[in-house]
Amino acid sequence: MKGIVPLFLGIFGTFAFSWAGLILIPNYQIGHLDPQMDEDGNDAYPAPKSGMAERGRRIYAANGCVYCHSQQVRADDAASDIDRKWGERRSAPRDYLFERPVLLGKMRMGPDLANIGKRAPVEDQNAPPPSTTTAASPAPGTSPSTSPAASASPAASPAATAAPSPAVAAAPSVSPAASPAKAIAAASSPSSAPANSPAAAPSPASPVTTAASSADTTVAANGAPIPYTAPWHHRHLYSPRSVSNDSNMPAFRFLYEKRRVGGERAADALILSGPDALPDGWEVVPTYDAKCLVAYLMSLDQSHALKEVKVTAAPPSSPAPAKEVK
Repeated sequence: MKGIVPLFLGIFGTFAFSWAGLILIPNYQIGHLDPQMDEDGNDAYPAPKSGMAERGRRIYAANGCVYCHSQQVRADDAASDIDRKWGERRSAPRDYLFERPVLLGKMRMGPDLANIGKRAPVEDQNAPPPSTTTAASPAPGTSPSTSPAASASPAASPAATAAPSPAVAAAPSVSPAASPAKAIAAASSPSSAPANSPAAAPSPASPVTTAASSADTTVAANGAPIPYTAPWHHRHLYSPRSVSNDSNMPAFRFLYEKRRVGGERAADALILSGPDALPDGWEVVPTYDAKCLVAYLMSLDQSHALKEVKVTAAPPSSPAPAKEVK
């Protein structure tokens, strides 16, 4: 009976120290974090998600995506996540301030999604290049191009319609009888620079593709969606094997609607090919839940630099060994 009190105190102390070390102290250290800002009070990170992204987060959890995908980039000493290009730094508690609960995940049947929103191409990089054509005399029996960049004045001199030399093949010919506005526009265009200037260096000519001539910046030249854009995510959710042959991800076709085309084709209709191609007069469009799920996936981005986490830089390449002088 004399050892009951020390035994009780020992058990109580064990649970008390465990509770303090695992719950109380971490909550004091992490539970009071605020978004990081710069000296001017701007550039707050992280920020609350939009309404669609927050709804997509609930759809992500309800459909069990958290069982196969994680959202945590581990440190170099724990895994090779950074070498796999899943992130530029390890995840930190501040990354999950506005997530309740945090969908960290513990299995990786698929890749980590902590930075999948960062992988989407930037709009400026995705924008189609300006349409430029080579100014040359039209072939016999063909009509001149109606493009503003390639239109020639009816009063152009015979020298302007002759075959241009390779150094000035990209320079549009402007007649002296043309209107002043056209002359000024042609003189200020980069293609009118002297042949010996750096801006007039000849570039390899490439045929104008459908993607370059259209306003859609999410479709590649072969007609398939550019990876990690919204159309790509929709196609991946609808038919995972059309994106990756080795994927064991289930198809979430219940999030999409197959319907007949009424008038014009919907702007958000899925781009399908191969076995998934639809017959003429049919299209597959995403439901609101599918749009919210894609909005959530594209909002996942932990690339913002944090003061408490160092970005892992790639090791500098060693210089080439000097040659021995004989």
